[in-house]
Amino acid sequence: MDNHSVSQTLIKIREVNPLVHNITNTVVTNFTANGLLAMGASPVMAFAAEEVADMAKIAGALVLNIGTLTSLVVDAMIIAGKSANENGVPVILDPVGAGATPYRTETVKRILSEVKISVLRGNASEIANVAGIQTETKGVDAGQVQGNMIELAVQTAKTFNIVVVITGKEDIVSDGKETYIVRNGHPLLTKVTGTGCLLTSIIGVFTAVEKDYVKAAVAALTFYGVTAEMAARETVDKGPGSFQIELLDKLSQVSENEINQYGSFEKVV
Repeated sequence: MDNHSVSQTLIKIREVNPLVHNITNTVVTNFTANGLLAMGASPVMAFAAEEVADMAKIAGALVLNIGTLTSLVVDAMIIAGKSANENGVPVILDPVGAGATPYRTETVKRILSEVKISVLRGNASEIANVAGIQTETKGVDAGQVQGNMIELAVQTAKTFNIVVVITGKEDIVSDGKETYIVRNGHPLLTKVTGTGCLLTSIIGVFTAVEKDYVKAAVAALTFYGVTAEMAARETVDKGPGSFQIELLDKLSQVSENEINQYGSFEKVV
């Protein structure tokens, strides 16, 4: 896998405009939809239990994000997830704040037990809590998790037979057999609410057109990281509000040449 394969996947996305069904948190719904539209996907944000099964089965991917939980939303996620499984649609799970409260942790465990997840994307604390490793989580933001993040990704991937993405200063992708480190990104991403949630949905976009989910996740992280770097160059002296708008603009503008030039990842296992 190389930068050229990342850019070719992006070209395919912009050609086919994959439909991505998002059951995401209410804080980021608008930002996520705009981000997916900007990059060339077709987002749908359907929550009602009465329609999520029908929506999920026609989507290219289903994204489940537990940021703002209610019992009704969780039930809808399970319904949508089972429909996606029955129809061969990849399911991406973002366990926002796993470990912060028992309800969040129990919800993630329920989804993982009832739905076959294709990609699990979270920060180190969230993934460690999903894997049953004791950590500290403050609100929905991660505390620092000690230890080897590559080992954490590999072990979690093997435990759940899943592709795991751990995001941080460097991002790790593993299915338990192959493992990559992606080094693109910018600290300004941490100053805008919803940038991680948008990333999870962008991973969903890439899985809709690339069925090797390790490659899809690496490509999504590289694309998004390069986009953030480009946006930061334009706005680093202005602040997070300007960065957020520039990020949306750059999602629609990043070119094949820019990915080939700036993409930075390597296979480590």
